[in-house]
Amino acid sequence: MIIAGLTGSIAMGKTTVANYMRSRGIPVFDSDAAVHALYEGEAAPLIEAAFPGTTKDGKVDREALWRAVVNRPERMRQLEAIVHPLVRRMQWAFLKREKEMGADLAVLEIPLLFETAKRELFDAVIVVSAPPDQQRARLMERPGMTQEKAEALIARQIPDAEKRALADYIVDTGVPLPDTFTQIDAVLADIRSRPATAIEHWQREAQSF
Repeated sequence: MIIAGLTGSIAMGKTTVANYMRSRGIPVFDSDAAVHALYEGEAAPLIEAAFPGTTKDGKVDREALWRAVVNRPERMRQLEAIVHPLVRRMQWAFLKREKEMGADLAVLEIPLLFETAKRELFDAVIVVSAPPDQQRARLMERPGMTQEKAEALIARQIPDAEKRALADYIVDTGVPLPDTFTQIDAVLADIRSRPATAIEHWQREAQSF
């Protein structure tokens, strides 16, 4: 089974691309959704122990947690050390399940792929990109978003130009949707011609999960 990573900076259109892939029968793991689930379950007591006062009724208060880590790199790293291994285990469970079901391709949507994941865990990496003005406009449309928070979120990520340079494939969402979908179809067709070697790296990595 070929494993592709889907990434891109915040508000670039990853969800649109992921949903289109799902509509084409491609299994896609949503790492953000996994984090949300962990914040309401397994990770909540671990985060409360490390960041007292950031949970409420057994669930992480995302605003309180944000205040605890914003502009504090050492605290952000502490949070990531709690959450990322849990997400990785969920990703591996997803990959094993899809492989057992006979999938020839599975996609892991990981916003901070280049920042947090080993490159050999993917047979191909797809970067979703759009012009900076569109990115910021989309980001400011999100509920509760402020200019300060938007800039902090963007600053935390590798610049778009660097991600594009590291990508195997780029999907541009700054064009009309039909054009974006045409790009995705071409990417999926080409990815299926790649050798599937990443699964072996996952199997080795899984021994440490």
